[in-house]
Amino acid sequence: MSSWVCPKGHQSSESDFCDVCGAKIGAAAPVAVIAEIPEISETSCPHCGTPRGGRFCEDCGYDHDTGRAPQLDSLPGAPVTGWTGTVFADRDYFDANDVEGVTFPDDAPRLTVPLPPPQVRIGRRSSSKGIEPDLDLSDDPGVSHHHALLTLTIDGDWLVSDLGSTNGTYINDEDAPLTAGQTRTLKDGDQVHVGIWTTITLHAAG
Repeated sequence: MSSWVCPKGHQSSESDFCDVCGAKIGAAAPVAVIAEIPEISETSCPHCGTPRGGRFCEDCGYDHDTGRAPQLDSLPGAPVTGWTGTVFADRDYFDANDVEGVTFPDDAPRLTVPLPPPQVRIGRRSSSKGIEPDLDLSDDPGVSHHHALLTLTIDGDWLVSDLGSTNGTYINDEDAPLTAGQTRTLKDGDQVHVGIWTTITLHAAG
């Protein structure tokens, strides 16, 4: 089996965009796959034991800075925030990226999805790696498998964090993306841009 190496050093089974981080590979020569080294975290979440990857636990939403986790008022499995996100292929964002060799999906549907607490993982699905993001953006080749994370705080606010994505996580019309691990509070109407063309517009309850 052959694979390609992306600019960040990941081994990818796809030759155009890395199927780990979404980086454009170009004409790199294929290499033999030896083994994939799993990421190792030095600390774990004291609330649920999940390896720590940033300020907020990716499983339970525990805040490592404050030592608190979101308190949900509903029964298990019932969404409580009422917040939604409208996901669509954004032509303006795509044109600003100016990526060669990629065709904009004019027929891509506009979807409005619920944002269930405590967290919504944004990324691209990978059956071989067991990656199943809550918001699967596999149609966008510029989205990393683990791209960004939406987290509900104990105060009822949604935060967005970049998970070290290759192509960045942008907020509204800002020119600079969030840095890896950086977190931003979102308000009604804010837009999160990821990948090559995807925009997510947040809508508050009510």
